[in-house]
Amino acid sequence: MIDVRQLTKRYGTKTAVDALSFTVRPGRVTGFLGPNGAGKSTTLRMVLGLHTPTSGTVTVSGRPFRDRPRGLRHVGALLDAGDAHGGRTARAHLRMLARSNRIPVARVDALLEEVGLAGAARRRIGGFSLGMRQRLGIAAALLGDPPVLLFDEPLNGLDPEGVQWVRGLFRRLAAESRTVFVSSHLMSEMEHTADDLVVVGRGRLIAAESLADFSARGTRPGVTVGTPAAAELARLLRAEGAAVREEADGLLTVTGLDAARIGDLAHGRRVPLHQLTTRKASLEEAFMELTADSVEYPAGDAR
Repeated sequence: MIDVRQLTKRYGTKTAVDALSFTVRPGRVTGFLGPNGAGKSTTLRMVLGLHTPTSGTVTVSGRPFRDRPRGLRHVGALLDAGDAHGGRTARAHLRMLARSNRIPVARVDALLEEVGLAGAARRRIGGFSLGMRQRLGIAAALLGDPPVLLFDEPLNGLDPEGVQWVRGLFRRLAAESRTVFVSSHLMSEMEHTADDLVVVGRGRLIAAESLADFSARGTRPGVTVGTPAAAELARLLRAEGAAVREEADGLLTVTGLDAARIGDLAHGRRVPLHQLTTRKASLEEAFMELTADSVEYPAGDAR
């Protein structure tokens, strides 16, 4: 478990993390979301003791991570896929980490096989693609078989097969009662993978709750309507107080009325309906709505 309490980090006059409190629990995949500059990477580095908080505390399984010898046995982390020395081979890199943490080196080859790098074990890391470096970083995080795992943008550079593999890996690790904390800007992947979310903006907490609760809280229910009489139905629905958006494909997106009410109104006016679908709450829409005031440099900003 990761426990963050009133965590604050200042760099001169800039506050990167501001009195942040949340808990990441085992057995769950927790997504860590926020606009660029929200303080996500700084927070992860404070969890690992790489940055010292200005105030507040962060513990991993009840203790500061800095207090734990042979750290890879307690926490595995991928913060930057470019951290590995380019002159080493993949096998040499992992063997060095294993020896420094008193981990059996026999685990190295098994992990290279698991992450799909067995055929590249003797190649120098400097010649790896970004996707291969990400796989190597994941192998390093798994090396000590730790109960807590942190990943910062682990999907960058991965092909579709790699993304699917990582998605399954995170689910498996959580099913093994591990704590899995994943920072990502890919809303679609978090929607498929995360159980819970921690959302931050300008260093402050916006939400710490289940993905379903966050999506539902931030998005007004909508209904997609298909009809050959789109203009007539749009006028009718607006007269009832609904908001109606006409899409490029001819469908209507309606908010403010549920599907049953829309169907009744259409039936009463003999307007034919070819589609009437309640739109699922979208994580991306909820995120954009709830973090709108926390974007440091929005598109179109003239500054």
